[in-house]
Amino acid sequence: MSETMTNVLPDASKKEREAKRSPRAVRQFRKLAPTHVLLIFLALVTAFPFYSMVVIAFQPGQAIEMPGSLFPGSLSLDAFVDALASKDIPRWVLNSTVYSVVSTVFVLLFASMAGYAFAKKRFVGREVIFWVFIAMLMIPYHLTIIPQYILVGDMGGLDTMWGMLVPTIANAQAMFLMRQFIHAIPDEMLDAAKIDGAGEFRIYWSIILPQTKPIMATLTTFVFLWHWNDFLWPMVSQQSQENSVLTVGLNTLQEEQSPLATVMAAAVISFIPTFLVFVFLQRYFVRGVMMSGLK
Repeated sequence: MSETMTNVLPDASKKEREAKRSPRAVRQFRKLAPTHVLLIFLALVTAFPFYSMVVIAFQPGQAIEMPGSLFPGSLSLDAFVDALASKDIPRWVLNSTVYSVVSTVFVLLFASMAGYAFAKKRFVGREVIFWVFIAMLMIPYHLTIIPQYILVGDMGGLDTMWGMLVPTIANAQAMFLMRQFIHAIPDEMLDAAKIDGAGEFRIYWSIILPQTKPIMATLTTFVFLWHWNDFLWPMVSQQSQENSVLTVGLNTLQEEQSPLATVMAAAVISFIPTFLVFVFLQRYFVRGVMMSGLK
């Protein structure tokens, strides 16, 4: 009998606690419900263009009528087959990959080196040079296109891959974020490494870089997306179809009045690399945003 009462009493008390909490939970749900509804609505509005793009890509050879085309009765992969079978689109994807990956690697390398120097080194004119870099962020990018085009042209870099890459390997914003993050690394770690006989490059490679993984992942995501979606500079610097990137190539397909389903299929293919980069770096990306103070 005592064992039975012992088993029943905790269950009864548990039910009482749940009963007391339920009104509070209901009130909290009612309070947050409008916010949740608004967020769901905004998410649907944001995802609608992407959904339309994917749905249209699966309807090759069919007339597009709204809203009927948004709910197709049959789907086909023919547009994706045509996009991948084209001699231009795979080449554009390769050019975009090289442009984005190489630019990202060099931006991270130079930004981390410059950030380390501005955060932990003492040299004449450090603050002046740093604020000159920051002032570069105030200049609209479109104003630098013409002098950038002239300089690259004088070096013989127009309509070449290296001419498209060179102006993108230095990024003042990436340098600023790296400097702010490295500034928070304790100086005692660097002093201990120097006492142990570590040189400057060893300190940078073995101490600074491992500590900056979160911000490096954040910048990798941002910089890769910037260059993968870049349109203006690749369009200006490249004249031939062979050296075009995917964003410029898709615009060319529209001008050539290619089938809409094929254009949308190519756009879906262009989305896949950016999605994979975000998925693999999401954990570090969120941590980097939190630790670097980005809002």
